[in-house]
Amino acid sequence: MMYAVLFILIGFAIMEFSGWFIHKYIMHGPLWNIHKTHHEPSKSFFELNDLFSLLFGSIAILLIFIGVDGLDYRFWIGVGISLYGVLYFIIHDVLVHRRVKWFERPKNSFLLGIFRAHQAHHATNKKNDAVSFGLFIVPKKYFKR
Repeated sequence: MMYAVLFILIGFAIMEFSGWFIHKYIMHGPLWNIHKTHHEPSKSFFELNDLFSLLFGSIAILLIFIGVDGLDYRFWIGVGISLYGVLYFIIHDVLVHRRVKWFERPKNSFLLGIFRAHQAHHATNKKNDAVSFGLFIVPKKYFKR
């Protein structure tokens, strides 16, 4: 069981750190034309930027399928990536951007810090002026009142 928990946490951490890198250097770099749809006023529920979620979700599904026989480390890393994706959707799309209006603005100090950091990220719609590229690991200044 500890084996499974360890690899779930590894999968989750891989998403946070690779997500930060991909967001900063690829989405705000060569793939800006796709990602910029997330920084512009939305004309519909879906954005071209949602393709990134399909990519990450596909990687998780592939790992789960490859590792399901024997429930090896790939299965549990896929579960960790999937858990990250679910929490990303709830925090990013529901709480922050309100694409689905299930909850009000967060009052919890941790969630409020994440909210503030993402608001700072969207203070600009320019490719090179954005800050705060992670979802869960954000600068301490966003948690101060």
